[in-house]
Amino acid sequence: MTEKNAFTFEEAIQKLEVIVERLEEGDVPLEEAIEIYKEGVNLSKLCQDKLKYVEEQLAEMLTEDGRTVPFTVREEE
Repeated sequence: MTEKNAFTFEEAIQKLEVIVERLEEGDVPLEEAIEIYKEGVNLSKLCQDKLKYVEEQLAEMLTEDGRTVPFTVREEE
């Protein structure tokens, strides 16, 4: 497992919030700000990937006989 994948979705979001706060303060040296920004981009991608995976999992439903079928929700009229 790579280091970036060691974070849960919640941990990655929390770390992103800290990064945003630090960058918004504006008192971070340029080189450090660039590194922090890169870390934020990587964490953002990790969160997007995790959300996409969950979305794909929710798009299918397992039937009683083990088949997968598309999951749809009918909207009420």
